[in-house]
Amino acid sequence: MHKYILSAVSVAAVAVMLAPAPAISAEFTLRMQTFIPPVANPAKHFLAPWAKKIGKASKGRIEVKPFWAMALGGKAPQLIDQVRDGVVDIVWTLPGFTAGRMPRVEVFELPFVHRDAVSTTMALQEFRETHLVEEMKDYHVLLAHAHAGAMFMTTRPVMKMEDLKGMTLRGHNRIGVWFLQSLGTAGIATPLGRIPSMLSKGVIQGSLLPFEISPAVKMHELTSYFTQLSGDQKRISTAVFTFMMNKKSYAKLPPDLKKVIDDNSGWHIARKTGITWEKIEKPGEKVMRSKSKNHFNTINMAETNRIKAASKKVLSRWFETVKKAGVDGPALLSDARGLIEKYSN
Repeated sequence: MHKYILSAVSVAAVAVMLAPAPAISAEFTLRMQTFIPPVANPAKHFLAPWAKKIGKASKGRIEVKPFWAMALGGKAPQLIDQVRDGVVDIVWTLPGFTAGRMPRVEVFELPFVHRDAVSTTMALQEFRETHLVEEMKDYHVLLAHAHAGAMFMTTRPVMKMEDLKGMTLRGHNRIGVWFLQSLGTAGIATPLGRIPSMLSKGVIQGSLLPFEISPAVKMHELTSYFTQLSGDQKRISTAVFTFMMNKKSYAKLPPDLKKVIDDNSGWHIARKTGITWEKIEKPGEKVMRSKSKNHFNTINMAETNRIKAASKKVLSRWFETVKKAGVDGPALLSDARGLIEKYSN
């Protein structure tokens, strides 16, 4: 009996040693809401990994809980208010969803300012420190960044400006709409999620988009022509994204957990984020090329120059618009281009 008791105690001790450690309950749960579905490339390659990294770096003390496709309610343009007001703790969104809300940041979205996701994202960090402090004062900004650049994705071929006439295309913000109008076509600014139904119903005949997000809205099935430009700037423009946290949600963290957030924000992740956005173009393009019906074209240099010349109307229009808000548009444009040049080298 004595031996049996000792044996039972030994087995129990080994079982305790081998048992998985009890899950550590997070001290802080941060609700992260965005408008894209979890299958979208930005979700899979940036947002979900970032949330996981915060959990690991905090040793489980912070849980970033994602809510995809506006699962907590509201519409995409409301995200910027939701995070400011504490409805959610973190959002990934576009200032361009709410026209004029952050006019200075629009300078990076003007036609033919952007070069690539890396240089524009790096430029945005420095630009934010000098020009965007007031515009972003109501938020704890985790990052401002750009995608690789938009192209024409249409149901009909586009090889010259005249091919656009009679079409209605989607742009994500007022700058995109102004650009489309400068080329003699109609433009609609509408959230990403509405693209499939609008294409299916013939309300629009295409959109300005990069490859990476296109599978999420079925552009490979709903359009057939993917058209870039000639020269160094093959993409028309980019979109600026803001990854933002509620100020009170950040303030309530103890210093060591604030450092976890800080170490995974701003300059610390800017270059890597830009590289990620350049990389996720490839899987997006692969999906677009998976359909034999699809065509991939490059507009010749002469037509590219015509498009660039026509798009100068957008600059003039933007200068006049932001001037009313006391913004020196030409000075901002000069700074933005200088910073992109700086980080392109």
